[in-house]
Amino acid sequence: MTAAAIMTAVPEKRPRSAGGLAMLLLGPIAIVNGVAFVLPVFNLLMLSFREALSGGGLGEAFTLENWTGTITDSYYLELIGQSISTSLFITFLTLICSYPIALYLHRSQGAWRTFLLVLVISPLLTSAVVRTYGWIAILADDGLINSILMYFGSESGVRLLFNKTGVVIGLTEILMPYMILALLAGFGRLDPRIEEAAETLGAPPWKVFWRIVVPLTMPGIALGCLLSFVLAISSFITPKLLGGGRVFLLATEIYDQAIVTLNWPLAATLSMIILIIFGAALVFYSRLLRAIS
Repeated sequence: MTAAAIMTAVPEKRPRSAGGLAMLLLGPIAIVNGVAFVLPVFNLLMLSFREALSGGGLGEAFTLENWTGTITDSYYLELIGQSISTSLFITFLTLICSYPIALYLHRSQGAWRTFLLVLVISPLLTSAVVRTYGWIAILADDGLINSILMYFGSESGVRLLFNKTGVVIGLTEILMPYMILALLAGFGRLDPRIEEAAETLGAPPWKVFWRIVVPLTMPGIALGCLLSFVLAISSFITPKLLGGGRVFLLATEIYDQAIVTLNWPLAATLSMIILIIFGAALVFYSRLLRAIS
């Protein structure tokens, strides 16, 4: 038998299609997301249209009262606006505090860079509850900050706990590691040779920073701001402890409606509003990426 006949006798293997391979690889994670995320969110959506009865009961009829009552009530509208504005302010402060650290860490090398990276990641190894209680000890009326102020002559100190100031300080510190890591992930386009070229051409340091460094690191800034905003607006432990029940945000209101008032449909409605805000933030992030790319 000739070589040509042998080759024709052996059946030719057809390459597996790229679409089938993708489905095979993405199938397990799609099933996990469907069971652990999509179905609970769908159940939450259906719960938001149920009628709330006294004592935590649920009526059989479906109604739009939870949604119409939420979007027409001035209290909930103010609550949504306050939650968004507070989260944006916390995101801005986190970016301002984290950007110099991330930039210095990006330009560091060797063992010093490794040491700094460990310091940045180390707060993530501690529970947010523990870190929040640490801030309570620091921000209390007889805490570290007020003790220092009174040592230098202040008579009454400043009120930093159980108000929005304490919540902003605590959340800013808790979100800084996430912001720094997100910034480092987006600093890949920053080439020091471009900065050196600009300085060679006579550009002052501040112009090099605003015209070169900031635009090249904008993807990292966008990613860090998205992550910090999402975590800030959905945070519950820190606002509850540092706010002392006096700072009302969406997450704390959802807890009160679900656990204290036992109004599960209203809690589900507020939870869906947070998801809508998440979706709007993702749309803005994707459009910003397309604009800067």
